[in-house]
Parts: sequence; structure tokens; C-alpha cells
Amino acid sequence: MKYTVKKAKKRLFIGLLCITYIIMLIICAGVWFITLPGLNNINPHLAPAFAAAMIGILFLIGFGILGMVFGIKGWPLPTIFKKQTYTLLNILYYIVISAGKILGIDRRRIEASYVAVSNTIVGNRHLKVPADRLLVVTPHCLQLSTCPHKITTDPNNCKRCGGCNIGDLVTLAEEIGFHFFVVTGGTLARQKVMEIRPQAVVAVACERDLASGIQDVYPIPSVGVMNIRPNGPCFNTKVDVEEFKRVIMDIIDLPVSAAVSQEKEN
Repeated sequence: MKYTVKKAKKRLFIGLLCITYIIMLIICAGVWFITLPGLNNINPHLAPAFAAAMIGILFLIGFGILGMVFGIKGWPLPTIFKKQTYTLLNILYYIVISAGKILGIDRRRIEASYVAVSNTIVGNRHLKVPADRLLVVTPHCLQLSTCPHKITTDPNNCKRCGGCNIGDLVTLAEEIGFHFFVVTGGTLARQKVMEIRPQAVVAVACERDLASGIQDVYPIPSVGVMNIRPNGPCFNTKVDVEEFKRVIMDIIDLPVSAAVSQEKEN
């Protein structure tokens, strides 16, 4: 299964990444020609060593970008390269954001594209983790603003009235067994990651928080599910529960009996 963020175009992030790579090639070539005379004067072995180092770095980056393209297209790629591709994706994220800023591209569009690419790469790794090693975090804006019950300390305080999606997620957490928390920001989310030590993370949020969250929990693989904002950002947001459940079930390593039961329900 390929995790996707609705309306996010993966090609935007990949395109900016390719532009950044071309600029890096030009800069490296310029540095090489400028420093070549000086390196030869210092030591004749320095120039070849410097060239080899630059070529090696550029090769790894280029191979990583190629791996991202393979991942998005669903083409086969050795497992070890899938992990390296995910690493490179997160290393180059801020460089791509800077390139987008220079080109005048809205940061939110780039963040959404980054999350979509990241989700696809994680999905292609076919990760399976026990339910009790999966952490799910959602923003407090998913709770109905008029609700009097405090769920950021304990989501089980939810009365499941149906006014928002929190009750649906609490019920799923009880049925499946994953850790579920409602957080007020990145600091609390990071605390929960340190506390639970999960093998994977699923987050529901806007593109900005998903992008920063993926960066924060790296190298733990994480999947982002975009929230729905019928009332604008950070106020009475929602989540597509069926999409969320599909993402969860694709990550969790269910016992055989539970898997059979799930198939019958579907």
C-alpha cells in the first residue's frame, strides 16, 4: 500500500530536489576549477582525493534521488537502498525548502509534497510492527472546541459522543492495541516518542506539523495522515477514519487469527 496525502503532488518535491541537485553539480564544478591550482601546489595527491570525495557524495545523492523516483513509481529497489533513500529524503528536506523559497513556491505545498513522498517511501519498505510498538498522535484541534473533557492528559476521558473523531480513534486503539495520544504541540509529541520508544509512528495533522514531525522522530519511520479542515486550520478539524484505519492496518503485524478476522470484516 502506498500512503498518500490527498491533493499533494509528489512531483513538486522531487522536481525541486532535482533542481537542487543540478545546482549542487554546478557549484561543485566551480569549486573544483577554482581550487585545482592551489591543491596541486600544496600536494599533487590532494586534487584527485578532493575530486573523488565530491564525486562520491554527488553519486550517493544522485542515487538517493533515483531511489525516490523508483519508490514513487513502485519499481523494485533493494531493501538497503530503501532505508538509505528515506535517510537522504530527510537530510535534504531543508535544502529543498530553501530552494522553494527562492523560487517563490508556497512552503505548505512543498511540505505536503514531502509528506506524500515520505509516506510512499515508508510504504514501499513494507514495515510490520506489533500493535503495542506503534504510536499514534493527533492534534488537540481534532477535539470539538466546545467539549469540556480534557483528553490531552488521557484520551480515554473522551465520552465518545460522536461530536468529533477522537472517540473513533480511542475505540480503534482499544480494539487494535496501539498507543494513542492527543498532543498540544511538537514538544509533547516528542515526549511521547521518548516515553513509548515506538518502532513506527502514525500522525494526523496538517502538512506543516506532519513535515516537522517526520523530521523530529527520524530515524523512526513515520506516516502522516492529512487532517480535514472544514472550519479552517487548527479548529474543529477531522480525519478520514477509514483512511486512517487502512494506514494503521497496513503497518501493524497482526496475529494470524486477528488477520483472518479482519479479512472477514472487510
